[in-house]
Amino acid sequence: MSAVTTTLTEDQLALAEVTLDFAQEQLGPYAVAWDQDKHFPLDVIRKAADLGLGGVYVREEHGGCGLGRADGVLVFETLATGCPSIAGYLSIHNMVAWMIDRYGDADQRARWLPGLCSARSLGSYCLTEPGAGSDAAGLRTRAERTDDGYVLTGVKQFISGAGASEVYVVMARTGGEGPGGISAFVVERGDAGLSFGPNERKMGWNAQPTRQVVLDGVRVPADRRLGAEGDGFRIAMNGLNGGRLGIAACSLGGAQSALDRSLAYLADREAFGNRLLDAQALQFRLADMATELAAARALVRQAADALDRGDPLAPQLCAMAKRFATDTGYAVADRALQLHGGYGYLSEYGIEKIVRDLRVHQILEGTNEVMRIIVARGLTEALR
Repeated sequence: MSAVTTTLTEDQLALAEVTLDFAQEQLGPYAVAWDQDKHFPLDVIRKAADLGLGGVYVREEHGGCGLGRADGVLVFETLATGCPSIAGYLSIHNMVAWMIDRYGDADQRARWLPGLCSARSLGSYCLTEPGAGSDAAGLRTRAERTDDGYVLTGVKQFISGAGASEVYVVMARTGGEGPGGISAFVVERGDAGLSFGPNERKMGWNAQPTRQVVLDGVRVPADRRLGAEGDGFRIAMNGLNGGRLGIAACSLGGAQSALDRSLAYLADREAFGNRLLDAQALQFRLADMATELAAARALVRQAADALDRGDPLAPQLCAMAKRFATDTGYAVADRALQLHGGYGYLSEYGIEKIVRDLRVHQILEGTNEVMRIIVARGLTEALR
């Protein structure tokens, strides 16, 4: 893990050490079994929250750690060395908590943040729909105004934590077409009319549930709206800037674990009378994997710093980092599987799980094709 902890402050080194200990003790030994059993380890998530990992970005006065994105990418990269699936869910949970802290009023923060920061309540982010994934501004879930609040009707798709979470930040249409007609709401698991589809059968990320969230005339009072009417799309996109960095960091952590396992495996294996690790061709592969991860890590940290500073280029940098780190992470993990030969294909070695887990990172929090659109728009804006 030395590559993860270079050029860090003393506080960040201490944060990395604590998080790495947790990942090695509480996640890594059980990750394969959780994947096989499709087990969502709520007890372990609450242990993570005891370390402050339920409210990484939430301000201290509201029960969180008050850390910045530069610290957050370190946390999630390190967690993902133990299990990318659980680290990925915690990134999403923290995105929900940050959105409530950032856009909620005092009563909303007091109502939901203590439970989220302690992980007594889990959070889910509900933007994607069966017919609105990459085109998030085209969502169809509606929030009809009533005398005392809103009635929400629609279906959200691919929602991490659905069914287990108590708090759902839901984007719904209160106005006309396009992004300006979308508002953000907090829905609770016990609200009448809220239900969930079956747990999806997935290629990876099996240690966390993924379900449809079905809103069938869910009535919520007006104080469940986050921000003003019409602010929902902006809130959703600002949440995703940080969420993309979290998923990028999880890709780095999973791939770093795969690289570290490859080094250990090649040092132990012999072929034709020599250690595999001494074969120059394999050394070159390892060197390329390490170099690509270092480059991706540098871009993720640059984007995190930009987001912390409020740099107007931050959304573009977050899209670059998400695209590059998730593509790189998956490619490195896939090469690590190849370096393990037939053993890499066996579940007990844990490499094939990392490959499966990291594959979805190229899709969620905005597909990498959408990341390219965001970057291209930034490049061509002045020429329009």
